[in-house]
Amino acid sequence: MLLVGVDIGTQGTKAGVFDAAGRCVAEAFEESRRHEPGGGVVEEDPERQVGSVCRTVRACVKSLDATAADIAAIGIDGQMAGVIGVGAAGRHVTPYDSWLDTRCGEFIDVMHRKAGRRIVAKTGNPPSFNHGPKKLWWMNRRRRTFRQIVAFVQPGGYAAMRLVGLDGAQAFVDTTYLHFSGFADNAHKRWDASLIKAFHFDREKLPRIVEPHDVVGELTPRMARRCGLRAGVPVVAGCGDTAASFLACGATTPGVCVDVAGTASVFAATTRAFVPDTEHGVLGCGRSATPGLWHPYAYINGGGMNLEWFRDHLAGGGDLAELDRAAAKLGRGTNGPLFVPHLAGRVSPPQPGLRGAWVGLTWRHDRADLYRAALEAVALEYRVYRDTLRSLAPSLRLRELRVTGGGQRSALWNRIKADALGMNVRPIRPGYGAPMGVAMLAGFGVGVFKSLPAAAKRWVRPAQAVRPDRKLASHYAGRVDRYRGLLERLDAAA
Repeated sequence: MLLVGVDIGTQGTKAGVFDAAGRCVAEAFEESRRHEPGGGVVEEDPERQVGSVCRTVRACVKSLDATAADIAAIGIDGQMAGVIGVGAAGRHVTPYDSWLDTRCGEFIDVMHRKAGRRIVAKTGNPPSFNHGPKKLWWMNRRRRTFRQIVAFVQPGGYAAMRLVGLDGAQAFVDTTYLHFSGFADNAHKRWDASLIKAFHFDREKLPRIVEPHDVVGELTPRMARRCGLRAGVPVVAGCGDTAASFLACGATTPGVCVDVAGTASVFAATTRAFVPDTEHGVLGCGRSATPGLWHPYAYINGGGMNLEWFRDHLAGGGDLAELDRAAAKLGRGTNGPLFVPHLAGRVSPPQPGLRGAWVGLTWRHDRADLYRAALEAVALEYRVYRDTLRSLAPSLRLRELRVTGGGQRSALWNRIKADALGMNVRPIRPGYGAPMGVAMLAGFGVGVFKSLPAAAKRWVRPAQAVRPDRKLASHYAGRVDRYRGLLERLDAAA
């Protein structure tokens, strides 16, 4: 028995085939091809995304000793905040309007002014470069195309539709995307009539809402040939790529937190309660792929990218591991300079004018101090997120932080996060990421697993915990207070 998971990510499409024990027995990757002509436009061809799914799955199957008949189910996850408009035949009538596309900016302001707080209360997330403003952009700026659209979907859902032959009337969105929708009553898994009315949106252009593990159809003969598989393989609805990454970390029980230490630095918790952050505007709150659970989350845009920028432009190139070793010699709890990691503006909460800085420099500081400050800044920002969550859900016990992504390999970074957050930190190894998460979802959808927590128990293997130094609690309480104050002053001066 084998399960296929495919991740349609920003950088490209990655497919993995997993056996019953959760081992990845085959994987393949194809780089994405974005269209960026300027003016804020960032698009992709949805049919090329579908083709990348077929080609990477086919490459995996070709490398296996097993036969295509061994594939029990397919799950597809994808980029979460962008949209694709589909027509009556189930084919795209718009390009993929990427989460990186900024053309809808004016409608972010419109949504904030008219119903910003209500949108957060209902969906769990403020309007941003996500579904609601993008739908309004198509409605107001591309009216002829808008009339052809029967539903807006996401890349993972569109690929699943194409694989199983759904038409526009059968288009769907799964529940893990609803916080980005702009128009959902997320707590009740339905579209919200009052938000739709407030923006004069056409309710008929919002797809049906399904569960991530729902089987949406079976592989058609034509698509089966393109994938190198047999016709009739069940395909589940899938989920957003971030939700799949959380699942691959075993965030299937309350209190488990996740650190996606990638290009962006994402902090998320797992709760039983929907906790929209209407007061602070720091945390978003989306549904987990695990039924009945939620993920309050926030992120630093480019938290991991900052390290590569430092290496390439300030440290003369080389290896991040070498910088890690130099910074580790400074010891735990050092009182070095503070770094503000928001080189592209702060996202959580939205402070787009804020920019990066080092503060507290002296002549004795060198590149090791500056690099360590860049690592610590992510931990301090996570501490702000953690404290916000505790104020929203005071009874929630945060059990541990599980780390996935390239940054999990840094023992120093994991140690700093443990000390700053006062939590055990556990890297996930091997970290197969989103493809594994959505393969688990596929297995649950066809009955291979009784539940997603049961799947995580079998498949997810956290490494030994990095434990916090409790003697540093007061040190980091002071550091985070200074960090908060610094953010306030820099934002006021922006």
